[in-house]
Amino acid sequence: MTTVADTIVEILEDAGVERVYGLPGDSLNGFTDALRRAGSVAWQHVRHEEAAAFAAAADAALTGELAVCAGSCGPGNLHLINGLFDANRSRVPVLAIAAQIPGPEIGSTYFQETHPQDLFRECSVYTELVGTPEQLPRLLEIAMRAAVELRGVAVLVIPGEIFLKESKGRRKSAPIRQASRVTRPADAGLAAAADLLNSARRVTILGGAGTEGAHNQVLAIADRLKAPVVHALRGKEFLEYDNPYDVGMTGLLGFSSGYRAMESCDALLMLGTDFPYQQFYPSKANIIQVDIRGEQLGRRTPIDLGLVGSVKDTVDALLPLLKDRTDTKHLHSSTAHYAKARKSLDELADNDRNRTPIHPQYVARLISELASEDAVFIPDVGSPVVWAARYLRMNGTRRLIGSFSHGTMANAVPHAIGAQTAFPGRQVVALAGDGGLAMLLGELLTIRQNKLPVKIVVFNNGSLNFVELEMKAAGFVNYGTALDNPNFADVANAIGLFGQRVEKPDDLEGALKAAFAHDGPALVDVVTARQELSVPPAITAEQVKGFTLYALRTIVSGRGDELIDLADTNVLRRLFK
Repeated sequence: MTTVADTIVEILEDAGVERVYGLPGDSLNGFTDALRRAGSVAWQHVRHEEAAAFAAAADAALTGELAVCAGSCGPGNLHLINGLFDANRSRVPVLAIAAQIPGPEIGSTYFQETHPQDLFRECSVYTELVGTPEQLPRLLEIAMRAAVELRGVAVLVIPGEIFLKESKGRRKSAPIRQASRVTRPADAGLAAAADLLNSARRVTILGGAGTEGAHNQVLAIADRLKAPVVHALRGKEFLEYDNPYDVGMTGLLGFSSGYRAMESCDALLMLGTDFPYQQFYPSKANIIQVDIRGEQLGRRTPIDLGLVGSVKDTVDALLPLLKDRTDTKHLHSSTAHYAKARKSLDELADNDRNRTPIHPQYVARLISELASEDAVFIPDVGSPVVWAARYLRMNGTRRLIGSFSHGTMANAVPHAIGAQTAFPGRQVVALAGDGGLAMLLGELLTIRQNKLPVKIVVFNNGSLNFVELEMKAAGFVNYGTALDNPNFADVANAIGLFGQRVEKPDDLEGALKAAFAHDGPALVDVVTARQELSVPPAITAEQVKGFTLYALRTIVSGRGDELIDLADTNVLRRLFK
């Protein structure tokens, strides 16, 4: 007998799905047994369902194809929710199969009863409960199509007994892959954009994740307009490399040159970005926004013109309408400012042999220098994202993924599991915070069990470092942020990974080289400076007030030694200069 679960596996295989991330459970038995019998779609075991969703998100982000995760009823599939929020906000196609309690028991407060179709609605583009076997495979194909075309999460809730029912078969549909298309604005919109850009004196471009695959187009329009190119964090990997118009990032993780290039322009061209921080948009400029999703136009800042289309197709259509600008003053001023800002940042990443703990900037710089040319970098949310954004070098083949929209702790290691599973021969480097690593520490066992050669570099500063900075900026004395960590290298070695601890700057390069060369999973535990501040490019009066209040409160509470540490690293001088 062909079961409903057999048909599900067949449809997944037809769509190019090669694996399902998850943790077994009784309500999933029919599905996992169908995977076992078919042998065509692999089961990728993890130690926590949250990691399964993160792994699927990274898999989808790197392959561009649908990825799948699964959880058993009740607590099992509830554990998926944080990773699914991340996947949906990162706009990657993920199908989550959420097993349910027996259908006849729904609504009776049965053991482990939840209502996933309600709980997952906010973090998905499609969610539905399968009530009868006859609804499959149709609902499965609808869910998969929604995930692929809307670039988000689709959740199918299936009572465990339905997996085991006899399948009525199906008329095969075309494999579910994203349909190719050309998407650009109408001619009138393009003409209006050209008029605004041709009449502007100083144009700046802000690019985000939507510039993927459009590197040449962005450079071509920057050259035509003599416009500096600022990138949001998710645009870094697509815009930073081989770009003479690049002036760096803006935003909370960026630096002054990106902020200045936007603030001094009289026309801002936003390309494929949903950059969220309103305070970093120019105060006086005409703004044109190009986005594949019309609902995002004007969401972050008032705009003068909104265009719906892909960056590649829109720029290709817009270029013939633009005059070739000859005035390069704005461009040269912006790139000169970037060179100065870049030099200042690079100076902070030098090996200071007389300084311990180690500067985290130096750690990130060495990782960039020693990693392979097609490495996948995955930083944890918090200070590792700051150092990754500022010091990892992109080259067009390297990738940088993370929880950049959802902003959750503990993403680096489970994302790395998905990345390494999808690309077993590619170097995957997780830049883990000590807090993030500890939160899902059990996934080191997944890496060992699945023999994944992930390289983990731990920024071990004994604190929830970015939270401490946020507290200081708001005027609060740090509280509840200290971490009493073990030697993570000893933990790694005990588990069966290669582990090495580094406390001195001169030992770091050798440890990273050994870990990167190791034929298998490796962890380098680097003791880094706790008081290294990552200061945004524009400081508000409220933040200055907050740091002053923090200092006063710290002295009153008898913790003036923290201020000595701050002064010793010169961070206060850099903050207020």
